[in-house]
Amino acid sequence: MASSKEYLDFILDGLSLLDGITYRAMMGEYILYCNDRILGGIYDNRLLVKPVKAAKALMPNAALELPYEGAKQMLLVEDVEDKEFLKELVQAMYEELPKPKKKKEK
Repeated sequence: MASSKEYLDFILDGLSLLDGITYRAMMGEYILYCNDRILGGIYDNRLLVKPVKAAKALMPNAALELPYEGAKQMLLVEDVEDKEFLKELVQAMYEELPKPKKKKEK
C-alpha cells in the first residue's frame, strides 16, 4: 500500500518547527531528510525513523517495523501529532544520522 500525499502533508506540518526538512518520493513512499541527512520516511502511512541511540532513548517502547520487504527495521513514531516532540526527536537524532555520500565526479 502506498502512502498518501495527505499523510505526507500532515507529517510535514508536524515537522514544521524544524528547518531543513525535505522529502523525496520513491516508489509510492516518501524518504524524509533533515539538512540532506536521511532521518526516516513515510511507509504505508506510518512515520518510521532510523533506530539511532537518541531515537531509542526518546521512544524506549517504540516498535521496530519493516518499511518494506527486505529493508532494515526502523522505529515507528506513534506521537505524530506532537510538534514539539517531533522537533526534539529530530534534533536529538541529527548528529547520529549518516552524512550524505559525496557524489563521484565523472
